[in-house]
Amino acid sequence: QVQLVESGGGLVQAGDSLRLSCVASGRTFSTLAMGWFRQAPGKEREFVSAITRGGDITDYADSVKGRFTISRDNAKNTMYLEMNMLKAEDTAVYYCAVVQSPGIVRSEYRYPYWGQGTQVTVSS
Repeated sequence: QVQLVESGGGLVQAGDSLRLSCVASGRTFSTLAMGWFRQAPGKEREFVSAITRGGDITDYADSVKGRFTISRDNAKNTMYLEMNMLKAEDTAVYYCAVVQSPGIVRSEYRYPYWGQGTQVTVSS
């Protein structure tokens, strides 16, 4: 089992930045591929970003590419999502997820473990 706790969400203005964190426990962190997903009111959950267990490969949704940066610190069992130049359409609940995998995992359907989410609200 893996337990995940997200933090760092909040209310910001368009153009501002936020740094989300996801702390994992219960499994060997270095074996876990990780991803960030988000769900806005009335919309389906969508992929945001993913990273391999070693942090050597990353992937981003087109909507956030160039603005968001995913990273991880395996010594701290923590994954981060640095969000810059936030837009109103970034408003959503952001979830972190993990899966034991040697590669990068982009599909939400492959992730068995999820955090409870952190709210990001961007006002315009």
